[in-house]
Amino acid sequence: MAARSREQRMILLGDEHEEVLNSTVMLAKAYWLNGRWEEAEQLLVQVIKTHKTKLGEEHPSTLVIVANLASTYRNQGRWEEAEQIDMHVIKTGKAKLGEDHPITLTSMSNLASTYRDQGRWKEAEQLFLDVIKIRKTKLDEDHPDTLTSMTNLASTYRDQGRWKEAEKLDLQVMKISKMKLGEDHPSTLTSMANVASALCNHGRWKEAEQLFLDVIKTRKTKLDEDHPDTLTSMANLAITYSNQRRWEEAEQLFLHVIKTRKTKLGEDHPDTLTSMANLAVTYSKQGRWEEAEQLFLDVIKTRKTKLDEDHPDTLTTMANMAITYRNHGRWEEAEQLDVQVMKTRKTKLGEDHSDTLSSMAHLAATYSKQGRWEEAEKLQVQVMKTRKTTLGEDHSDTLSSMAHLAATYSNQGRWEEADKLELLVMETRQTTLGEDHPRTLSSMARLAATYSNQGRWEEAEKLEVQVMKTRQTTLGEDHSDTLSSMAHLAATYSDQGRWEEAEKLQVQVMKTRKTTLGEDHSDTLSSMAHLAATYSDQGRWEEAEKLQVQVMKTSRMKLGDDHPDALSSMAHLAATYSDRGRWEEAEKLQVQVMKTSRMKLGDDHPDALSSMAHLAATYSGRGRWEEAEKLEVQVMETRKRKLGEDHPRTLSSMARLAAMYSNQGRWEEAEKLEVQVMKTRKTTLGEDHPDTLTNHYG
Repeated sequence: MAARSREQRMILLGDEHEEVLNSTVMLAKAYWLNGRWEEAEQLLVQVIKTHKTKLGEEHPSTLVIVANLASTYRNQGRWEEAEQIDMHVIKTGKAKLGEDHPITLTSMSNLASTYRDQGRWKEAEQLFLDVIKIRKTKLDEDHPDTLTSMTNLASTYRDQGRWKEAEKLDLQVMKISKMKLGEDHPSTLTSMANVASALCNHGRWKEAEQLFLDVIKTRKTKLDEDHPDTLTSMANLAITYSNQRRWEEAEQLFLHVIKTRKTKLGEDHPDTLTSMANLAVTYSKQGRWEEAEQLFLDVIKTRKTKLDEDHPDTLTTMANMAITYRNHGRWEEAEQLDVQVMKTRKTKLGEDHSDTLSSMAHLAATYSKQGRWEEAEKLQVQVMKTRKTTLGEDHSDTLSSMAHLAATYSNQGRWEEADKLELLVMETRQTTLGEDHPRTLSSMARLAATYSNQGRWEEAEKLEVQVMKTRQTTLGEDHSDTLSSMAHLAATYSDQGRWEEAEKLQVQVMKTRKTTLGEDHSDTLSSMAHLAATYSDQGRWEEAEKLQVQVMKTSRMKLGDDHPDALSSMAHLAATYSDRGRWEEAEKLQVQVMKTSRMKLGDDHPDALSSMAHLAATYSGRGRWEEAEKLEVQVMETRKRKLGEDHPRTLSSMARLAAMYSNQGRWEEAEKLEVQVMKTRKTTLGEDHPDTLTNHYG
């Protein structure tokens, strides 16, 4: 319609008539709203050229169109061009119109948004504060433009993880909007949605959900069900459901939003692609890898075509695709994407940009999954140091990077370093976010796991009980995080030989996950495997085997024979066969696991080494000493080289090799190893640690 109207006016009035230029700007705006940046840019450049000739470069109308062009560049991720134009408009506006002119203030706000999108928080914040101050003086606190700039500042705080400041501003804007504009006004509804987002960041899901529902209801009534604003609020509610693992509700909403946006806006509209990407993330979280991958591929392909390969939105989708590959055990593909995203962001945004640091953290996670601890640690230390400098020690992203580094230390058996970092993260989150915040509870759970790995059962149990009870109260008994905390507590009971308490919790977790997630979900299978391990530890072989066979069959069918989870389930079943003296069945499975692990992960990967150690134990059980010793020596030497002589896994392999020597009557060799293991465990773990005591009395 806008294009046809413009053509008719051009025929009647000519290219440079004011009405033609206005309709050209309107058409550019329509293109802009539909994400057709190049077409919008082309039209705006055309209008600017005419305005400069007819009105002059410094005319207010020219400056407004030039500012619109800057916004078009910003949405394409062309930061330098956007910034250059914004600064020109501000400079000219201040000189010709004054500091407090609406055009000057709007361009200052636009420049602040350009800074914010680049992660230049301080510059963005200062500009937004300047704009707010002038608008409050000139227009009043409750003027729509003042409220808009306050909302923009809140968004800047939110992007930095400064949740309390963001929430305070959002609440203030919402309160004023309701009072001055009415509950049904579009600006009021936007402010309500912003408050709901703030509540989500605090893990206050129920309050957020209610606000989103209120916004949706009003927008449906006032605007229509298909209106872009209605669809945006529905998409936000879907994300809220997804974060609570309410998969069916999230999926249903996402599918509705996608279908409507495809019809109303087109398949390649930015909003359509965003909702498709969000649905892909939801599928990925559920372990529905193929569906997630296909959606991500579709979005990436379209964004590369429409936006370019190095556009922020394209890179974000590629990063999410890499996470899906990583969780699916497709390490090489994940690493390839992670590296590509990281390199592009370093070039486009700089080494210190928040998006660059996120991609470095993702690559570190991929290295970590492969047992490449040194590479992971190197990246994680760099990310942590940079975030401390740019964001501060208490920032949520800084704390996350500290937690990730602590996990890498933990995986290497460097308990003291892990403990120190995790304690700092937990205490900081308790102070800044509160004891009940989801991130605080997660850090408490991680610290408990570190205590548990050190045999500090009482400390671990105390934390785990607190986490479980808080989650039961705040999230509900069936929430995935609640179930995870119950599973962790059960593991601590199991490690102490408190089988009945462990079993009771594990049965509850398994039953709930079967009901809420389905029998085939990875979390359900994990809970079945843990319960099977508890049965096995009690010598209840038949019950253990029955569960393990089911887990193995489902894992192989859903994930493939060479997926890490499938291999893990095969190894667990093999261990049960071995415990029952069914050596041939155990060996057959263990050989398959070892060959696949070595081929997929490499000889030095922790999982490959574990599979070699398990097979060595089976050979040992059958008296095949030479084969057992050959494997165990290889495992021990590799662990010494990769993890160090003091690592718990290295010491375990030394202890097993000592047992083999002892079984063959090679007493001196056995004693030499046993003494070394005992001394090291006393030094690194303490005299009272279960592993040290095993050396004494085992």
